[in-house]
Amino acid sequence: MTQRRTGGGCLFLVIVLSVLGIAYHLWERGTSVTPAGVTTSDGTGRYVALGDSYTASPGTGRPVGAPAGCDRSDNNYPSLLAAKLRPAEFVDVSCGGATTEHLTGAQKTRDGTNAPQLDAIDGDTTLVTVGIGGNDVGFVGFASQCATQHQTASPCKTQLTAGGRDQLMERITAAADRLGGVLDQIRAKAPKARVVVVGYPTVLPDDDGGCWPVLPVGAGDMAYFRSSLARLNTALQETAKKHEAGFADMSTASKGRDMCSAANRRWVEGPAPAVPAAPLHPNARGEEGMAEVIEKLLKLA
Repeated sequence: MTQRRTGGGCLFLVIVLSVLGIAYHLWERGTSVTPAGVTTSDGTGRYVALGDSYTASPGTGRPVGAPAGCDRSDNNYPSLLAAKLRPAEFVDVSCGGATTEHLTGAQKTRDGTNAPQLDAIDGDTTLVTVGIGGNDVGFVGFASQCATQHQTASPCKTQLTAGGRDQLMERITAAADRLGGVLDQIRAKAPKARVVVVGYPTVLPDDDGGCWPVLPVGAGDMAYFRSSLARLNTALQETAKKHEAGFADMSTASKGRDMCSAANRRWVEGPAPAVPAAPLHPNARGEEGMAEVIEKLLKLA
């Protein structure tokens, strides 16, 4: 009787399952890039969070920090990440309305002035997260400007691409250039630190019809803004890589959790939030998800 050898088949199965597992892991990470640097955890290190309102997360928790006009919440992703990492020191200087210029310059708010965010970084800093760029482009501000009664219209795209110029792309390029300079300054001030550029989550659905009329933006503008946000995330990722920083891909992690998705799934609220959050901003679920993406990224290093 001929004996059947099953060992080779088992080995093949293990290899196949391993490859599938790696493929799924890479898909889950999206385009995230792991940062180099020293570890910040278990009572060691100093974590500094920089960013705009997607980082500050107004309305999702109790207001914390100064100035009050920055609208930081105690359950934004930096606070949640700090609770998991437990650094020796945690400093959150994110501020609603911040642009890349406010990383190096003071920002006046409705209630107080936020010092240049880079002032918070020193030689003892071991982790820096940077979530910035959206206000440079002006995405949130266009929500009301682009409202239309015609579902197929695209008034903002027509205006912003008139004369063969794409104004949003120009703003994205300028923001990425400024961010690159800031990343170099962070590296000079905190040479040991891991630096992570945090991308923006998925805000708009793949369907150009969106969630009309809850979001009264025409199909043409919906497609234009969705592609522009993708371009911003790509520019942030490329800038991070060029300046030896990590990149946290929030877009992939939040796919299907846009403002038009079910209330129990969405990471970003619409113009009339169903839960405590600022309009067109992440809710508490979104901030928790963003913290988890960065935590996983840091653990891979």
